[in-house]
Amino acid sequence: MSFDWYPLWNSLRIAAISCVLVFFLGIFFAYYAAKLPRLVKGILDVILTLPMVLPPTVCGYFLLLIFGVKRPLGMFLMQFGIKFVMTWYGGILAAAVVAFPLMYRTARGAFESFDQTLAYSGQTLGLSNAYIFWRIRMPACRQGILAGTVLAFARALGEYGATSMLIGYTPGRTATISTTVYQLWRINDEAGALFWVLINLAISTVVLLTVNMLESRQKKAVAK
Repeated sequence: MSFDWYPLWNSLRIAAISCVLVFFLGIFFAYYAAKLPRLVKGILDVILTLPMVLPPTVCGYFLLLIFGVKRPLGMFLMQFGIKFVMTWYGGILAAAVVAFPLMYRTARGAFESFDQTLAYSGQTLGLSNAYIFWRIRMPACRQGILAGTVLAFARALGEYGATSMLIGYTPGRTATISTTVYQLWRINDEAGALFWVLINLAISTVVLLTVNMLESRQKKAVAK
């Protein structure tokens, strides 16, 4: 009987897809939030970073209130065959919600530390705002943005609370590494649980080493 690697595959695809989503959403909100007045930015910060301080199960509860099959939005989406409850792609939604604040805060910090004189110089040369953003601002902030992306991926990969609330645990369908560890522990399969813990630990170690490397490069770039 072959070993079931589905939890690893499912966790990686959920983390990867949700990471792509929070990458673009995080950059979008971070870029425009950095230019807002202090009061407005403070209110927006509270709203956008709330999932970072709320227990993941609470985030999952709110997702069920919004996307549950008996809720207005959930019933509306069901008409198009979209169901976030008890489906693997529902895990993308849960992971994106809890990982978004990490990407947003990191990207916003990178944008706020950007030397605006570079943008002003580009404007005096007649460069478009889109060109300045992608060819000047983004390269200057790339280390911070990459660090936020890696952290968001790690958070999405290890997500349990919101994921278990929204998609549950079904072997071969919605199982992730985190939910598999819990289920194996429940049935006293400590060897199986330890195996998946070590897998997650190995991936997380690589992620943290990557973040440290990016931060080190950022400090060297600032020092120059």
